[in-house]
Amino acid sequence: MKTTDLDNAITKERRDRFLSRQSVIEMRARERARSLLDVGTFHELLGPFDRVESPWLPLQGVVPESDDGVIIARGQLAGQPSLIMAIEGAFQGGGMGEVSASKIAGALGLARRDCESGKPILPVLLLETGGVRLQEANLGEAAVAEIHAEIVALRRHVPVIGVITGMVGCFGGMSITAGLCSYLVVFPQARLELNGPEVIEQEAGIDELDASDKQTIWSLMGGEQRYETSFVDALVEDDATLLKQAVLDLAARGIPVHHRSENVEAYTRRLATIDPAAPPDGPALRRLWPRGEMP
Repeated sequence: MKTTDLDNAITKERRDRFLSRQSVIEMRARERARSLLDVGTFHELLGPFDRVESPWLPLQGVVPESDDGVIIARGQLAGQPSLIMAIEGAFQGGGMGEVSASKIAGALGLARRDCESGKPILPVLLLETGGVRLQEANLGEAAVAEIHAEIVALRRHVPVIGVITGMVGCFGGMSITAGLCSYLVVFPQARLELNGPEVIEQEAGIDELDASDKQTIWSLMGGEQRYETSFVDALVEDDATLLKQAVLDLAARGIPVHHRSENVEAYTRRLATIDPAAPPDGPALRRLWPRGEMP
């Protein structure tokens, strides 16, 4: 086969694969949860008809959402009992308020009690969130802290798997949620950071970070960068089938011997390699912190 013919065949194969995929990024949260679960097993808890919504948003002129931007669903994932908690990034940027965060914390608590009674269930968090809603401030922060406590308690029994897709990313207190998960899956379009680019620019100035510089932002906190520097465990393309398989593969590993959040000394050694007066760029970080270096 000539080189041109081979190139054309490869291009066609990539195009066909792209067109046939089921994009997770283009889905809303409920669709994402449904796409992970086996057909016919999706059962939503506290759905939109239950009208469990924030009482605080209307007081500030914000129209609430009937599920407060969080989908809780139980079902089967490859025949295994599973709990999916999906955040709707299109509502308030996926921000966590008192109700939405409490829904996740409560679902994790129920899963923990199931595990303690000998009925293991696989928990999966679909994280698409800018962190706590400013409109609910301390109320949201308190509920997010409950999420953290429940993850730490639950991951002793089963692996807790987090997924960050796009385009919002995962920031603020919910980035801590991601860090507490047993395993993390990301798409290349994902971003993971404690503070978002706009917050960094606002607080530290454009000389620290230009929030409009997309190339720099993804080179520092993008999904591929986080994978190559061992902050996440799997990097997959935007496809529901690939995502489901990645979740199953990580679940099959079982509970990690050491969770990422327990490797305090290893991360302290990593930070010691950085000169604050000359912070490294994305490529330099990959050389300093190569994938596979962390225990």
